[in-house]
Amino acid sequence: MKFLTSHDDINKIDTDALVILTDKVLSGSSKYIDDNLQNCISKMLGEGDFTGKNGSSCVIRNVRPNIRRVILVGKEKNCSFQKSIKAIENAAVLLIKKYINSAVWVIDENYGSGEIEIISRSILHANYSYKTITKTNLESVCLWSNDKESLESRSRDFKYGAAVGKGMNTCRHLGNMPANLCTPSFLSEQAISIAKNHDNVEVEIMNEAQLEKLKMMSLLSVGNASEQKSNLITLKYKGASDDLKPIVLVGKAVTFDTGGISLKPGRGMDEMKFDMCGGASVLGVISALIETKLPINVIGLIPAVENMPAGNATKPGDVIESMSGLTIEILNTDAEGRLILCDALTYANQFEPTYVIDIATLTGAVIGALGKLTTGMLSNNDELAQLLLQSGASSGDRAWQLPLWEEYDEQLKSNFADVANIGGEAGTITAACFLSRFTKQYKWAHLDIAGTAWVSGKNKGATGRPVPLLMEFLKAQAS
Repeated sequence: MKFLTSHDDINKIDTDALVILTDKVLSGSSKYIDDNLQNCISKMLGEGDFTGKNGSSCVIRNVRPNIRRVILVGKEKNCSFQKSIKAIENAAVLLIKKYINSAVWVIDENYGSGEIEIISRSILHANYSYKTITKTNLESVCLWSNDKESLESRSRDFKYGAAVGKGMNTCRHLGNMPANLCTPSFLSEQAISIAKNHDNVEVEIMNEAQLEKLKMMSLLSVGNASEQKSNLITLKYKGASDDLKPIVLVGKAVTFDTGGISLKPGRGMDEMKFDMCGGASVLGVISALIETKLPINVIGLIPAVENMPAGNATKPGDVIESMSGLTIEILNTDAEGRLILCDALTYANQFEPTYVIDIATLTGAVIGALGKLTTGMLSNNDELAQLLLQSGASSGDRAWQLPLWEEYDEQLKSNFADVANIGGEAGTITAACFLSRFTKQYKWAHLDIAGTAWVSGKNKGATGRPVPLLMEFLKAQAS
C-alpha cells in the first residue's frame, strides 16, 4: 500500500473517496474542498443526516466523475486525543469496508503529528486479516491539504505511522499463528528473515547447549518437558555509531503455555498461544526500526520456549539456579515467564545498556488491576518510567505505573532458595519485584501486557501493542 501526500488542484484529483473528519463545521482544507464541490458537503450537513458526533459517519456518492464519494466521519472539536484516535480508526475501518482502490484523506491545520501517524497506522491495522492478509483492493491513501508548507513534515509523520503500523501487523500476525506453527524455532527463522538483506541488523540464535554453558538454567527449566527446543534470539539494530550505548528490549516468548505441572484450566487455554506476544512485539519494533531508520542502537532479546507437562517437567518445589547465581524455588510452574526473563535480563547487562525494557504477558492480575485498556508498567528508575508514560500518552498506546516497593518484595521469601517465583497478593507487582532482583545494574522498566496484547471474543486476536508505545519511546530517545 502506498502512503502519499499531495497539494494538487482538487480538479486534478482522481479518487474513489475523499475522507473528511469534521464536527459539522468545515474549515481550512475541508472548507476549500467544499467550495470547489459546489457546497455539496455543507448542503449535506445542513440536512441533518450527519450528527458530527465522534464516530458517526455519512457517505455522499457520485460527487464528481473524478471523486466517486465523500466519506464524512464525526470528530468533535477539542475532543481528547483518545477520542480523536477513535474517530480516525472508525474512518479507517470505513475505507476498508467500502472496498475502494484509492482514497484521499483531507487534513486541516488542527491535525497534530501524532494524529497523522495514527491515520496510516489505523489504515494498516484495519486492512489486516490473519486469513487473507489483505482484505481489500485499497492500493493508495493520499494526505491532501491546501497548506503546502506543512505537507513535508506531515509526509514524514504519515510514512512513520505506516512503518509502526507494519510493525504492529508483524507482531499481530505472529501472535495470531497457532502454536503448532509458531514455535521457538519458527521465531528464530522470523528473526533471521527480518535481519536478511539489512547490513545494520545482526541476528544470533543460541541453542540449548549454548544456554547451558551460560548457566541459563532458569530459562531452560521452563522448556524441559517440551519437544520444542528452547532458544535465545538476539537482534542488534545499529542505527548510530558504536559508542552510543544501546537500549535493550527483552520480549517474553512462551509460544504455548499450558502452565506445566501447575496446569491451567482447559477453558480459554487456546489463547495461551498469545503468551509470546512480548517477543512478537520486539520483532515488530525491529521491523519498524528498519523502515524508519531511526539513529539509535537497539538490541532485542527474545527468550523463546514452550511450557508443557511431562515426566521430566519442572515441578512445584524444585529449586533451580539462574544465570545470576540466585537460586529460585518454583512454587508454581505457571509463573514461567519470569523464569525465562530473569536469565535474559541478566544477559542484557553485558551490553552496557542505557535502558532495559522487558515486555511480557506476565500476569492475569494486571487485568484485574487495569482491565484490557492499559498496560501495567513498573520500573526501578523514575526518569525512565516517566518517559514511557509520556510515550504511551503520545502514541495512544497507554500505560500506567504500579508501585515497586520493598514491602511487596518480602512476599518472595523462600525457606529453601534465595527467592520464590511467586508471592501472595498483588501478583503483578510481586512478579515485577522478582524481575527487579536481576536488574540492579541498570535502569529498567517492565511492561505487563497480559491485558493489552490480545482481545478475546468474536474479534479474538493479537493487537500489536505495545509496538506504538515502544516506537514512540525510541523515537524520542533518537531525537
